[in-house]
Amino acid sequence: MKAVTFHGKEDFRVDDVPDPKIEQPTDAIVRITSTAICGSDLHLYGVLTMFLEEGDIIGHEPMGIVEEVGSEVTQIKPGDRVVVPFNISCGHCWMCNHGLMAQCETTQVKEHGNGAALFGYTKLYGQVPGGQAEYLRVPQAQFGPIKVPEGPADERFLYLSDVLPTAWQAVEYAQVPQGGTLAVFGLGPIGQMSCRIALARGASQVFGVDLVPERLRMAGRHGVQTIDASQVDDVPRYIREQTDGRGPDGVIDAVGMEAHGAPVQEIMQKSAGLMPDKLSQKMIPKIGVDRLAALMAAIETVRRGGTISIIGVYGGQTDPMPMLRMFDKGIRIAMGQANVKRWVPEIMPYLLDDTDPLGAEDLCTHRLPLEQAPHGYQIFQKKQDGAIKVVLKP
Repeated sequence: MKAVTFHGKEDFRVDDVPDPKIEQPTDAIVRITSTAICGSDLHLYGVLTMFLEEGDIIGHEPMGIVEEVGSEVTQIKPGDRVVVPFNISCGHCWMCNHGLMAQCETTQVKEHGNGAALFGYTKLYGQVPGGQAEYLRVPQAQFGPIKVPEGPADERFLYLSDVLPTAWQAVEYAQVPQGGTLAVFGLGPIGQMSCRIALARGASQVFGVDLVPERLRMAGRHGVQTIDASQVDDVPRYIREQTDGRGPDGVIDAVGMEAHGAPVQEIMQKSAGLMPDKLSQKMIPKIGVDRLAALMAAIETVRRGGTISIIGVYGGQTDPMPMLRMFDKGIRIAMGQANVKRWVPEIMPYLLDDTDPLGAEDLCTHRLPLEQAPHGYQIFQKKQDGAIKVVLKP
């Protein structure tokens, strides 16, 4: 089969690789019909390459048709149309039973002290072959895959794999009351959907902050009060002025480790990527640093007693934090990988509504054949050609 594979920094290729097979009675094989490039994949493309091996298959936002199931898989059958969550969870351990599927004890990557295994996401998360491929072996298929109806376009449901549950959790964690206010830093796919979900759930004002014109225009189409950070000298102060001088009830950091506006940390990140892999593998988990511009802005923006929801991916262990400022403001912080299956029942009614209230079909900007994945990564990383969400079609 064809699959997107890692060959070095900013070097993803489409190779011929062996077809996956059933290995455990809880496995399924899914023929992929759509698979998206995630912002988190860009971390693998440029920053976290030391945790990949040549030939690793990338991708964790797939959907398709079930081809084969193991003997213990009864919730789906061949021919079913399914979305595959990015985290691999069993559904029956203590963590899963408490709605923490991203911490599944059955698939935890204990070797590295990390949570549930993820598709296509480095040694740190299990080195499980990913979904940017023609076929995917799905472990824990007795629980994981989400069956969806025939009919609507793939993009209506594809984002159940990651984008929608991640954005839903970001809004849930932000604790915005009915009629309350929210600011979202970063209007990539997660930020876009976080804004729409917050408005759908009753927020009165949602501010979306970014630098990219196409992202700002997309958010504006969905009722977001957009702020071009390149045109506002002091974004936190501006948002506070729009919210009775207090700041919003909640702020979502949907940017993460590669924020603009942190040149020193950017140099340190890139320098780590130039070290020999064995050295950088040891250093990054212990002394890695992130670019914290978005998070620092969130801390300054949120009202006293408000909540910051961090959904952008961070990977540093020695990040400096303004603890005095955070303590003085009484800020609550919530964060973590999305517990995908926990939120699906709440999201699904929006997707089954013919009016598409979350605008799920207004997120993808580029649909490319799988063979053009390297081009898709390039334009997404460099924010070229208006690329906001790239979907690959095997």
